[in-house]
Amino acid sequence: MAMHVDESATYYTATKKYFLNFPQLEQDIDADVVIIGGGFSGIHTALELAEQGVKNIVVLEAHYLGFGGSGRNGGQVMAGIGHDLENVKHEVGEEGLKTIFELSELGPQIMRERIEKYKIDADFTNGYTYLGFNSRQAKTLKGWEKQFKTMNTRDEIYYLEGKDVQQVIGSEVYGSALVHMGGGHVHSLNLLLGEAKACSEIYGVKIFEHTPAVEVTYGKKITVRTAKGCVMANKMVWACDSFLNKLEPELHKTTINTYAFQLMTEPLSDELINKISPIRGAYSDIRPVIDYYRVTKENRLLFGAATPLVDYIPQDLKEWNRQLMLKVFPYLDQVKIDLAWGGPMASTKNLFPQIGTLKDHDNVFYVQGYCGFGVTPSQIICKILAQGILGGSEHFKLLSSVSKPEIPFKDSMRATMCTLGKVLHQIKGYGQGRR
Repeated sequence: MAMHVDESATYYTATKKYFLNFPQLEQDIDADVVIIGGGFSGIHTALELAEQGVKNIVVLEAHYLGFGGSGRNGGQVMAGIGHDLENVKHEVGEEGLKTIFELSELGPQIMRERIEKYKIDADFTNGYTYLGFNSRQAKTLKGWEKQFKTMNTRDEIYYLEGKDVQQVIGSEVYGSALVHMGGGHVHSLNLLLGEAKACSEIYGVKIFEHTPAVEVTYGKKITVRTAKGCVMANKMVWACDSFLNKLEPELHKTTINTYAFQLMTEPLSDELINKISPIRGAYSDIRPVIDYYRVTKENRLLFGAATPLVDYIPQDLKEWNRQLMLKVFPYLDQVKIDLAWGGPMASTKNLFPQIGTLKDHDNVFYVQGYCGFGVTPSQIICKILAQGILGGSEHFKLLSSVSKPEIPFKDSMRATMCTLGKVLHQIKGYGQGRR
């Protein structure tokens, strides 16, 4: 049976451990900060603000918490912010680039600290492996090893090549591997819901589900109108990412939605899981458009990818992803696929996430455009966003200074523009040692 990209049944919804239900907004209320979007960006920011003492925070979610990318991803916990920092080097300079590199290592640390602080049951597992197919990628991974080790002295980081690669991954298609034990994988929906539980029960954050914003009026007091009520706030945050739906024209112009797709196998034997992943970790190659996968606590393989060149939505997600999986693990040809799903991801022209305030409204903040890498970077980016909301910081000034170029023809030629972007990204990948 074909699966569709808008399937709400995912691995995450099938295995969630927190059954939270928040009401619709049905009255007019006041807030210090109102946040539109109940995914990682919205909940991370709300939690960070609450931890810093902000008392009256409102979160509005159009569907349910985790409906978007936060509940449709691979759960990969990896270092990095954006796809290619060379794209922004000319804007931030050498020192700025160094700072961003250093910040990129903090995401996993913040995630682990939050899980421990709030006792969140999110199946966090250490161990991330970056994989290379050829000598160019092997050289790139060796360079990454040096960079990671200069920034991170806490975690075990090591490089493997040749047959030694199979010490960490049960596949013969790779010739090199960089293992970063500070990374790993997480049940992203349980992480989100655990944070939302802390927001609501510990800090009194007011969360409303099935409450889409209908109209936003800016001013010294911001008014967010919904179908049954309004929120009047001193400050607001747009945290919708790929589900902005043209609500804010300025933000709509600078991102474009492309798609990623995942599958989940049936439960596998311990023997097969240990063959696939001796370290029970998470993995991705380093091509411009990656395959990414991990084993889960329930002994399943979760495998994800996006179309590498032509942007389209496969008619049968199960079979499309299964064929990619079999290129890496041909011995899984008899394994059944239980679920497949997909979803949009907002991408930017420079492949760097966007953070800042609207041009003419310094009390309206936003974060968007993770380009498919939001699970871990969102932790540190939203911490920095909260610093901006609370009065600013050098980190907020740095990240918000990165340009947000508009993407022409994105509404009338979305698939064509995404295809062109992928082709250029692939060509550039050769020069960067990622092809």
